Amino acid sequence: MAAFDDEDLRDDERLREVLIALLDLDVAAGVDCALDETPHDRFAEEAARREEARAVRPAPEPAARREAPPRSQPASPPPARPAVSPGALDPDQAAASARIAAEAAQDLAALEAALAAFEGCALKASARSLVFVDGTPGARVMIVGEAPGADEDRTGKPFVGRAGQLLDRMLAAIGLVREDVYIANVVPWRPPGNRTPTPQEVAACLPFTRRQIALADPDILVCMGAPATQHLLGVREGITKARGRWLDYDTGRRTIRALPMLHPAYLLRQPLQKRLAWRDLRALRAALRQEDSQISEKPPR
Repeated sequence: MAAFDDEDLRDDERLREVLIALLDLDVAAGVDCALDETPHDRFAEEAARREEARAVRPAPEPAARREAPPRSQPASPPPARPAVSPGALDPDQAAASARIAAEAAQDLAALEAALAAFEGCALKASARSLVFVDGTPGARVMIVGEAPGADEDRTGKPFVGRAGQLLDRMLAAIGLVREDVYIANVVPWRPPGNRTPTPQEVAACLPFTRRQIALADPDILVCMGAPATQHLLGVREGITKARGRWLDYDTGRRTIRALPMLHPAYLLRQPLQKRLAWRDLRALRAALRQEDSQISEKPPR
């Protein structure tokens, strides 16, 4: 960022540029939303707390009146450890708790309620919304991404930002709209600054995602991006090698077809790779048409 002097700040237009540059710096650092409606002077608050503590602190006794404690006096017990915060649960304990809560849900509404009450993922404390789903339950195609971004966190729906708008255009290219699919994420809470979720955060949320897939019961699972492909399909390759290859996914009820694809956010950064995405979309369209023809060829009961 360029340096500004006092002369620049006297010009209203120049001052506006300075403020915008500072805001851009905050956004680049991950500070893209306000957590309170009014600003707080944290330095003044800390100074006030210190002043209040000095005011209520008792005056020290004169040295002559002080008495040393007897040597036989037992040492004071160590202070009790603070209770473990929800986000600081042991990763294995959090994953086990998630599996129990997810398996107990008998429908998607119950699963969403269980996820909203789940305290085993630290991302819940920093996110604004639980981003559970968009689209139509029971759709033939289910799309799973990685985690919500800032736009998704504000609206509570997955794929609504620039990547979501591109996804809508991709679906339209093969004759589908958002209501024709069921959309979710591996992690339903936004990581601060849109960082990549940690393995512990994914492990705590993955049982809910797997249960969501089982309850939605799609015919085809589309894994958008490397994280969804690797965590759901067990693929170790990068997404550029894994994409476009049909794989099997066991929902617990049946085995369905799964197709890894490039994430729309990646396509926004690498527009030339849209040609690969078009190949995958054509493969998805062909698979849906094949299923349609098989259904139409079945004799009536």
